[in-house]
Amino acid sequence: MSWLALMLCLLTLAVTALTAVGAGDADRLRTAYRAMGLLGDVLILPLSLLTFLSGVALGLGTSWGLFRYYWVSTKFWLTLGAMAASVFALSDRLHDAVRVVDAHPTGPITAADLGFVRYNTVIVPAVALSLYLFTVVLSVYKPWGRRKTKAGAADADARRGRIPGAGA
Repeated sequence: MSWLALMLCLLTLAVTALTAVGAGDADRLRTAYRAMGLLGDVLILPLSLLTFLSGVALGLGTSWGLFRYYWVSTKFWLTLGAMAASVFALSDRLHDAVRVVDAHPTGPITAADLGFVRYNTVIVPAVALSLYLFTVVLSVYKPWGRRKTKAGAADADARRGRIPGAGA
């Protein structure tokens, strides 16, 4: 949940910065981007590792297992991908935003000065927030059931009176 809260904070600051560009409020823009950079530098790596490691620990330490159910496997791979994307791509986008405002320490900052940075700082946290909300939905609804394994298939065959590996 902390990772979800961080993305919500970053998205709120990004929207604040985007509205500051439209209003011509350069000080609010600078403050929002610098706060985003600070949050990213301090929290992205520890929260992403904490989320990933706690998920692995819960997967290994509970009856759900890490790869027994499709929804747990899906969450594992989504979290691993999100962790890599957050550490590398999101951090870079936040640093780009801070560099732009640091290049204009005083005076107005125009949309042309910001370029696509103003959209990246909204798009990336919005996509990440959507992904994390999807993983929460997976945890609540637990779709798709249990994965079939060779041991599980042999158990099912034994219950049906079939000999494993003895044809169809």
